[in-house]
Amino acid sequence: MGMITNAVSMTGYGRGEIERDGVRIVTEIRTMNHRFLDMVIRMPNGWMVLEDLIRKKVQQAIRRGRADIFVTIEGMKPPERKAEVDWNLLESFISAGKTLKEKWGIAPGLTMADLINKPELWLIEEVKPSVEEYEESVLASVEMALTSLKKMRRQEGIHLSRDLMKRVDRLDEYVGEMEELAPEVSRHVGNKLRKRLEEWLGHSDIDPDRILTEAAIWAEKADITEELTRLKSHLDQFRHTLEIEEPIGRKLDFLIQEMNREVNTVGSKANLKAISKYVVECKSELEKMKEQVQNIE
Repeated sequence: MGMITNAVSMTGYGRGEIERDGVRIVTEIRTMNHRFLDMVIRMPNGWMVLEDLIRKKVQQAIRRGRADIFVTIEGMKPPERKAEVDWNLLESFISAGKTLKEKWGIAPGLTMADLINKPELWLIEEVKPSVEEYEESVLASVEMALTSLKKMRRQEGIHLSRDLMKRVDRLDEYVGEMEELAPEVSRHVGNKLRKRLEEWLGHSDIDPDRILTEAAIWAEKADITEELTRLKSHLDQFRHTLEIEEPIGRKLDFLIQEMNREVNTVGSKANLKAISKYVVECKSELEKMKEQVQNIE
């Protein structure tokens, strides 16, 4: 269609994969619509020390929406385990054994098997690989997933914008048709007002102020040009907003609310079958647009 749009969808998926020293780091990011930026990060136990760094990187790329971030680590060797003897405790055992022998004549008879069967004598240490060593690789996989995600969200944003623009053009047509019918609305309301005045003029007890008030109300009903002018202005603003390089979802939603208000006013003022038809069509288009705008960042 040749249109320029910077709209970004809040729905998308991105994946990034980095391999280092036989370890595979995979980051998957799924996003959906949300009023604000809401992030949930899931990583293996012991890796959450990198959560803040990942969160900051995601915040640079996503400004609104729900983001579920999954980081998996594959191929990591199990931690090495080393056994150390608690020498102080062992010396206490041996000293107590000597006391038993000297005082009671009981020989301790301590064997290696006895030591192995006494877990309290052993200190088991797990040597885990340092998470910080893989920090750069984890962040690189997150960056790769974000690049993929942004591309998908941008493509979806283009599809949404194209559909929205078709609906905006359709609304423009409906407004144009109603502008052509505006004089007929004035004539229709004017005829009703004349009939009402003829009825009142036949009664001498009618308050003249009431006649003036009613005439003013009917005259206001006869003019829908202001509402149609504002509608066209909102449609132009809607088109322009789609080209802005920033989150625009809330602004588009506000414009749709304003357009709905103008359409409702036209419907309540112009009690004309031809106008009512276009009012219904406008409200239908605006409802569909509102649903789509909920998914724009």
